[in-house]
Amino acid sequence: MTTTTPATSSSPATSSPAAGTAAGRPGPARRALRALAVVSCVPYVSLKVAWVSGSRVGIPKGSALLDDPDLMAAVNLVTVLMDAAVVVLALLFTQRWGRAVRAWLLAFPMWGATGLLAPIMVGYPAQLAAGHTASTEPFLDEWVFTVVYSGFIVQGLALGTLFALYARDRWGGVWQGRVRDVSPALFRPLVRVVAVAASVLLLVPVALHGLWLSGSVRGLSAGRIAERGSDFFVLEGVRLLFAAAAIVGVLMMVFRLGRRLPLKAPLAFAWVGTAGVGCWGGWLLLAALVPQSDPADGPTAAMLLAYAGEMITGMLLGACVAVLLRRRAERPA
Repeated sequence: MTTTTPATSSSPATSSPAAGTAAGRPGPARRALRALAVVSCVPYVSLKVAWVSGSRVGIPKGSALLDDPDLMAAVNLVTVLMDAAVVVLALLFTQRWGRAVRAWLLAFPMWGATGLLAPIMVGYPAQLAAGHTASTEPFLDEWVFTVVYSGFIVQGLALGTLFALYARDRWGGVWQGRVRDVSPALFRPLVRVVAVAASVLLLVPVALHGLWLSGSVRGLSAGRIAERGSDFFVLEGVRLLFAAAAIVGVLMMVFRLGRRLPLKAPLAFAWVGTAGVGCWGGWLLLAALVPQSDPADGPTAAMLLAYAGEMITGMLLGACVAVLLRRRAERPA
């Protein structure tokens, strides 16, 4: 997912008219997208700052968020910094100094932003379409989810578009051509072994999510079972969707499958899929490790296995994407 090519190196795209625009003052479209990305952060950051300051707006009485104020304050501060990173990335993608930033220093946070935002962008509209059902014991008022998730969707669309334009200007040559144009020498045997092993290991979380999607409660905590509704089943389906995208995208690139397809197609699947699997799995793992007031709500071994497995395999498959980007940037042919 990242490249280590020096930021000063050139690709065929850096001499294009579009690149010249990106290198100077951004055009009106990019300025509008930048403003949209920044403004969409305001509701989420405002709520978090209010909660850290002691406000309980949007938090109903009896919410689990009130059980440990110090822990929640720390979590809120971390998430504020995470959302602030969206602002930094939006500026980076639209300023001249952004082209001097080393590739890995911007690609890694963007991969992380993709992994955290993309599942929400897919899952929340799907939940609404399926008939959103709130938890019997909500920890936030319903309007908070609407405001925050709507903001996340706008962030994802605006930031994703800015990144696509920036990447086209700076590294457009990396994903030009078709899958058959990728040199087999770019992927050494070790990379292929990692890709296959990670894909096979990812089938363990896939099997668990498939089991829960089918209606089984085996391996779920009592609290999770009690909260199952349409939202639960939609999110389980989303987890399977991103896992499939990660496996298919990476294996297509590594083994040059679908040789006539444009390279950007499996690369997009691999980027979004590995980010969604790795980052969201890691986020769910961290959330599961937060102490619960009711032991019955704590994660089971199967839930921890699913989240940890997604985090590890998502990062391994993401590393395979990084190999392609790095080596193609060094020798595009």
